[in-house]
Amino acid sequence: MDFQIALILGQDGITNGAIYALLALALVLVFAVTRVIFIPQGEFVAYGALTLAMIGNNVFPATAWLLLGAGVAVAALDGLGALRAGQARKLPRVLAVNVGYPLAVIALLRLLPLAELGLAVQILLAMLVVVPLGPMMYRIVYQPIAEATVLVLLIVSVASHVAMVGLGLLFFGAEGYRTPPLSDARFDLGSLSISGQTIWVVAASIVLIVALALFFGRTIYGKALRATAINRNGARLMGIPPALAGKLTFLLAALIGVLSGVLISPITTIYYDSGFLIGLKGFVAAIIGGLASYPLAAFGAVLVGLLESFSSFWASAYKEVLVFTLIIPVLVWRSLTSHHVEEEE
Repeated sequence: MDFQIALILGQDGITNGAIYALLALALVLVFAVTRVIFIPQGEFVAYGALTLAMIGNNVFPATAWLLLGAGVAVAALDGLGALRAGQARKLPRVLAVNVGYPLAVIALLRLLPLAELGLAVQILLAMLVVVPLGPMMYRIVYQPIAEATVLVLLIVSVASHVAMVGLGLLFFGAEGYRTPPLSDARFDLGSLSISGQTIWVVAASIVLIVALALFFGRTIYGKALRATAINRNGARLMGIPPALAGKLTFLLAALIGVLSGVLISPITTIYYDSGFLIGLKGFVAAIIGGLASYPLAAFGAVLVGLLESFSSFWASAYKEVLVFTLIIPVLVWRSLTSHHVEEEE
């Protein structure tokens, strides 16, 4: 290895680390607010990238039908709850939001010449299809068991992951796809050549992290999520509905996942099951942050990206092993330096 190779590997590591940082932040946010270890986070990466690829190839994305099915299920649950509570006047709004919106998106996808649209419009359409699946998933899967133990929530997350991978195979097939890069430009910095896509990935990750920081610090909904993360029972007593906090958290997690898929799909081929490995590396970074610290999670993500990049040069056959082995000393150190606290009843 010489200095030039080290620079190239460092560039790749920072690029991958930026994606892992976004996923790690989403995992920390979801766990802090809902106590859910959100294993399907990676599936939103794959769904976002592959839905964009389908739209770019002028193919109607099957995830739109999943959106409609999930919307019907949410409408049935919320509608039944409204009827039981004697609030039948809420039914039109429930149907408009959960059934009308998916139907409008499906009509839009059917009417528009998908392949002729600009890349920005295609990305927007992919987000309109996939991002709402986040809060819908929370309503169907997690909200009914919101008070369960962390272990039960973890088991449900594993089941959700398996279901989403199976649906991904059904929707997208076993073939891999790449999407067009956001930029074809290249910049020479001495002996190092930096692609425009790499700059997009790092810049978009930084902008999104700053936007999240402003959201949590300056907006009422962001402060509500912070309050829920610090003390769920106290937030509930202050009038912050746990269901609203959960849905908003999963909306943000899905948004981060889809944007991560859009950013990474021009760099690497995405398959229906690629999201699990990507999300798992974000989980390693989140563990480094103790599933609580956003800055430590971001630092851990860059560390994971660099370790993966340099491992691919020195021992490519064992790079995944080396990355996931990183979690062992972190867990040992945390178990020795932290006190066990019983879970809240």
